[in-house]
Amino acid sequence: MRMIDSHCHFDDVRFDHDRDAAYRRAIQAGVLAQVIPGVTAQDWPRIERICQRYRGLYPAYGVHPLFLHLHGEGDIQTLDAWLDKKQRVAVGECGLDFFVENPQRERQQWWFESQLALAQNHHLPVIIHARRAVEEVINTLRHFPTLHGVLHSYSGSEQQARRLMEMGFMMSFGGPVTYDRAQRLRKLVSQLPLDYIMLETDAPDQPDQHNRGGRNEPAMLGRVLDSISELRDEPADVIAEITTQNAFRLFGISA
Repeated sequence: MRMIDSHCHFDDVRFDHDRDAAYRRAIQAGVLAQVIPGVTAQDWPRIERICQRYRGLYPAYGVHPLFLHLHGEGDIQTLDAWLDKKQRVAVGECGLDFFVENPQRERQQWWFESQLALAQNHHLPVIIHARRAVEEVINTLRHFPTLHGVLHSYSGSEQQARRLMEMGFMMSFGGPVTYDRAQRLRKLVSQLPLDYIMLETDAPDQPDQHNRGGRNEPAMLGRVLDSISELRDEPADVIAEITTQNAFRLFGISA
């Protein structure tokens, strides 16, 4: 089987001591490619270097809603120039997070819309973070009807998922779907059409239930696959191939 980790922060410092070994483990586990999204402007050069060093790693560049305090509005022009000059497969990780205390909604909204506009201008998909804000994300995307992309670590309802699919967006799922207590999420994964699903780890965060409290890594993507296979009562190799093709199609990459 071949898999794609559609959302992995392999540039994170928690991989600095064993990144080569973690990369080898991922390849051995059948994870042939990873999409590495940026969360701050400071990360972008590091992501570029790492993606150039390891075959099958693909960069995306953006500003995460939880790190807006590190940026000024002029950084949108910096991102625009970066996207213009660099190899990249998406804009992101961008989005909205209304779970945090004092979320500064207007500022988050400005940054989100600005990055969506860049994605539209550069003809790129978007990688979206939506925590306690799926409805607001959907309402914002309606103003960008030509865009497509993915809501990573999707946590919305089935009804919202159906609306997103109608707009041409996918959803990716990772470690949380392996937890028995995540009944609503597990039911959702069992019902959505495979053509709109991708696999992710969000490593080094969001470990699966067998690695609770530990560092996540791309080699563990198979545990997500196995859980989805069990929930859907469908062969793991079929799910792996369809979700891989979904990632190929969305990000414009190949094995």
